[in-house]
Amino acid sequence: MILENHTMFSFFKKKSPLSEVPSSPAPAAAAPTTPNPSVISAAESDAAVAPVARQGWLDRLKAGLRKTGANITSVFTGTRIDDELYEELETALLVADTGVKATEHLLQDLKRRVKETKATDPSQVKTLLADAITDLLLPLQKPLSIGDHQPTVIMVAGVNGAGKTTSIGKLTKHLADEGLSVLLAAADTFRAAAKEQLAVWATRNTVEIVSQQGGDPAAVSFDAVSAGRARGRDVVLVDTAGRLPTQTHLMEELKKIKRVVQKAEATAPHEVLLVIDGNTGQNALAQVRAFDETLGLTGLIVTKLDGTAKGGVLCAIAREKPIPVYFIGVGEKLEDLETFNAREFAQALLS
Repeated sequence: MILENHTMFSFFKKKSPLSEVPSSPAPAAAAPTTPNPSVISAAESDAAVAPVARQGWLDRLKAGLRKTGANITSVFTGTRIDDELYEELETALLVADTGVKATEHLLQDLKRRVKETKATDPSQVKTLLADAITDLLLPLQKPLSIGDHQPTVIMVAGVNGAGKTTSIGKLTKHLADEGLSVLLAAADTFRAAAKEQLAVWATRNTVEIVSQQGGDPAAVSFDAVSAGRARGRDVVLVDTAGRLPTQTHLMEELKKIKRVVQKAEATAPHEVLLVIDGNTGQNALAQVRAFDETLGLTGLIVTKLDGTAKGGVLCAIAREKPIPVYFIGVGEKLEDLETFNAREFAQALLS
């Protein structure tokens, strides 16, 4: 079943056949009652709150991508569809860090759409570009799978300053809100105060944390996965040390953590996520390549898209390294981390 909360996070949770409850005989029909207009059911309340919450998120996303989108949308203020328009659009996309390959793809796709629809106005071209970006980004749109394994072990990596530990805290909150039991592994023993920062999130979300004073990151990860399995937890989130791809000894440590986790649980880690800073543009794409080569990434969390002029990097990732983007963030608040939707992103970019 698909579980959703008001902030529209969704996770696929596999239901065990043993948990099915046999259906009981239908009760006798109750006498019809007159609805009380002053009483709103929980379901009706949820239905009313969810669209409002999503609209609030979309407004924040539009605001966050305004700098990226401004240069692109300014191209469509003229009255003619000509070579000059396409040249200006090419420049705008490159400035937004869309990358050469994705830019070439989008321009070719856009020209095809303009020809097929016989568009005559630049405003129509803008709409067609949103469709082209949506189609390009669709392979990145994928829900995070929870429930196929118990525990589902999620290993999280990223460079210092990308918002890795904060993203783990936000994700923990949303998972806990879905009724999933979470255990945190403080395997970032490299950065000062990292364990304490994660412990704050554990306390705030009322979840357990496994840590060691000055312990080996791989040992902490092993203990956490073993504890998660013994205690029947749904999810184990492993916070690893922030590092640059050029720090060879730390990248080797990541490989070691992954190997040791597999000793605790043969099929783990079930997800390997990389947190990247949307402000870093093409550098973020380089990080995706390097960490994928080291770990075999299964998903991304793209943070700090608020106020960035380089939001086009998602297009570059889609074209050159199409690893699913599970979540995107536009700020520090809990509600500023959301599931990625290709259509929403394209429309927000060109709003």
